[in-house]
Amino acid sequence: MKAVFIAYNQAYNEEIVQLLAECGQRGYTLWTDIGGRGSLEGEPHLGSHAWPVQNHAVFTAVEDDKLAAILEKVRAKDEAYPDLGLRAYAWTIEAAY
Repeated sequence: MKAVFIAYNQAYNEEIVQLLAECGQRGYTLWTDIGGRGSLEGEPHLGSHAWPVQNHAVFTAVEDDKLAAILEKVRAKDEAYPDLGLRAYAWTIEAAY
């Protein structure tokens, strides 16, 4: 099983949830109105007067066979709109309850 954390511009909110559904992933935890700044390019997303955009994030635990499809869909979306900000990270879950 893999843990997947996706941080994204708030404009993607419905699209990320739909992306997970398209890959057969039902369960997730969603955080809204979080700040951040990309490590490569782009503007900060801090929810302030100067930087009004905010990020959202989702965490989900997926079966190994779903991981590649989720990451590929995230990559395609990021490549289509690189200025919005979208990143996904995955790691192995050792145990879960």
